[in-house]
Amino acid sequence: MRRRSIYLAATAMSAALVLAGCSATEQPASTPTATEPEASAEAQEREELNVNLIAAAWANDLDTSRELIESGADVNAKDSTSQSAYLIATSEGYLPLLELTLQNGADVTSLDSWDGTGAIRAGERGHADIVGRLVQAGIDLDHVNNLGWVALHEALVFAKADQVDAYVDTVRVLVAGGADVTIPSERDGKTPVELADENSLSQQSELLRAAAADDESEGEVGDANQRLLAAAQDGDADAAALALRAGADLETRNDLEQTPLLLASANDHVDVARLLVALGADPDALDHQHDTPWLVTGVTGSVAMLEALLPADPDMSIPNRFGGLSPIPAGERGHADYMKRVASTGVDLDHVNDLGWTALLETIIFGDGSQRYQDIVTTLIDAGVDVTIADKSGVTPLEHAQSRGYGNIAAALEAAAR
Repeated sequence: MRRRSIYLAATAMSAALVLAGCSATEQPASTPTATEPEASAEAQEREELNVNLIAAAWANDLDTSRELIESGADVNAKDSTSQSAYLIATSEGYLPLLELTLQNGADVTSLDSWDGTGAIRAGERGHADIVGRLVQAGIDLDHVNNLGWVALHEALVFAKADQVDAYVDTVRVLVAGGADVTIPSERDGKTPVELADENSLSQQSELLRAAAADDESEGEVGDANQRLLAAAQDGDADAAALALRAGADLETRNDLEQTPLLLASANDHVDVARLLVALGADPDALDHQHDTPWLVTGVTGSVAMLEALLPADPDMSIPNRFGGLSPIPAGERGHADYMKRVASTGVDLDHVNDLGWTALLETIIFGDGSQRYQDIVTTLIDAGVDVTIADKSGVTPLEHAQSRGYGNIAAALEAAAR
């Protein structure tokens, strides 16, 4: 009887399942869950990825970091000392790495073992560009760590005598970004101005006093825009910071469609350019005659400005009004040091402008064959330019050099052509 009861019960259950399967509304199958060993293996794999990402961040290995992130590594994952790839980028000044972490979900509210933000870590080291990028990302500049300091305090307390420009730049970025310039340190009650004076930081002290005074007055944004344009034209980086603090548009333009960064670049005001670039100014903004902040460096030949603009990732393929790239006017004007540096940036050195000339051709046609022009030719040859590209009349660089009696240049071109 017992065996028959079991059989009947089983039969009844089978029938019920069949009927359920034939019903109008089917129940979805349950989603299978990972077993404990599988979950443990996945967690271990993620942990290994995170450990390797932190190691790659310390090494500033951007390619490996990118690969690990694409494989699932977390840019916010911390080790036992509360270091993450994101936080490491902020303290070590690794701007491309910081950009990578921000693009992949970096949490700007993340804190280190001192309860410090990335801005505090960068402020301590004088990484103005990092602070500027974090300002763009919306970080809290007035967060207080467990030492009682904000980013501004640390930029003053830890300022190094052999890195004056870096720490002045950092304070300018903090001021421009809207940091509280009167907040006292919870550690000793000292204000930023008092800390600046105590550490003999006269430039920072003057700027902080001016910012505090400006905060008490109410100005119009339109006035702030004009102040920013004037500061960029005149090369007054402190005035530029104060104008930005007052609400000036980073990309405001004058009557010639020139932005503050273009004005700074054209007049070779490098400290103003560093401030503007740190806060995200556009290196590709075109003016009335199709110049950009980057393009005019080929005219001025300023290597320092070139270096200031490179972190902004300028588009080096934008042509000027003559259809040329920055190396072409640099060759024409004999900017040998500029040519040597720009040749390593990846810009197209064989680009032909609307007049049919390359940088090499303009160096020979408009040069005088002197040492600086010889140096430019050598730089271009070493960089691998095509020495056979002729002008619109079919005249080659070698023929131009020979017709002008530039023997050394002609010899270098003949050797390069062999």
